[in-house]
Amino acid sequence: MNTMELNRPLTPATVSRSDVEEFLFLEADLIDTWQLPAWLELFTDDGVYYVPSTDVDADASPDNNLFYVADDHFRLGERVKRLMKRTAHAEFPRSRLRHLVSNVRVTGRSEDELRVSCAFITYRSKDGITDSYVGTGLYRLAVRDGQLRIKEKRSILSSDGLRPQGRVSFIL
Repeated sequence: MNTMELNRPLTPATVSRSDVEEFLFLEADLIDTWQLPAWLELFTDDGVYYVPSTDVDADASPDNNLFYVADDHFRLGERVKRLMKRTAHAEFPRSRLRHLVSNVRVTGRSEDELRVSCAFITYRSKDGITDSYVGTGLYRLAVRDGQLRIKEKRSILSSDGLRPQGRVSFIL
């Protein structure tokens, strides 16, 4: 797996914004190059991935709100397996993806995790059509074995809905 090599001990207290940016750029690259199994390894064993619908608050719970994606680690692993198969008709042939990540901010720290926000735009090209997905990424990052890992990722879309795209068949 592609990991970041740092020349110092990494703890939530010592992680810099630059470290976080490098980690988020790595994550984007793994998705863009369809290295989804390696992307999944960026998550903690209890990691979750959420894409709430566009009409709920960013901190809403999937327990009582509609989410486009509300995956625990097991379900996320199953999603990755499906997307990597030729039988995943929504993604075969695979979309061409490009993630741009900016405005990275460390918004909070505790003894065991960091809270991070960023702006993103994801371009998805397939069948001669390019769709744009714009939003905010909200992360809870943990340090495991000296490396950053995703404990929670929320991709908050900034659009009124999924039109004209109509679907989220890939990882934002």
